[in-house]
Amino acid sequence: MLPFQRFKNTITNGNLWIYILALAKENHLQKSKVESLIFEKFGFLPNKITVQIVLKKLENQEYLKKEKYHGEKSFRITKKGEEELKKMKDFSQDLLKKI
Repeated sequence: MLPFQRFKNTITNGNLWIYILALAKENHLQKSKVESLIFEKFGFLPNKITVQIVLKKLENQEYLKKEKYHGEKSFRITKKGEEELKKMKDFSQDLLKKI
């Protein structure tokens, strides 16, 4: 695998947490639409099973809160999730400045 391909895979499919938290911060994140929203906004289509695993972990660790929205399971970011998202954004911006 070429270095760019490895890098792209690592920061997309390998780090779904940041994308899911970012989407949940913007609006109610309907469970059934996560993959398509990631594709629409970020330009890659994640594996459905991996998305479900990450959603469950984020919920279990209280970064996301489960809600109902239009009669469907959805998620909203918690204060803890917002703090973690900010850390990831700050780290990414700092890294970009260095490279």
